[in-house]
Amino acid sequence: MGTLTIRISDDKHERLKALAERRGVSVNKLIDELATIALAEQDARTWFEIRAKRGDPKRGLAILDKLDEHFGNGSPPRLG
Repeated sequence: MGTLTIRISDDKHERLKALAERRGVSVNKLIDELATIALAEQDARTWFEIRAKRGDPKRGLAILDKLDEHFGNGSPPRLG
């Protein structure tokens, strides 16, 4: 397991301590959880971008149209 030292403002540190306390975890665990979320978001974005490059835009729009038909067209209009 690695060790990471970061420098943050005293105010931010106090706010993180308060947040960790409210969640019932240590600041270390809170930062670990936040890092996990950030990495999962990045992994999802990367996966989506890779899939989008391999995809067929017409097929993707057709799928979105089917979803609109099924769930109702309450979504904002698509450009293009």
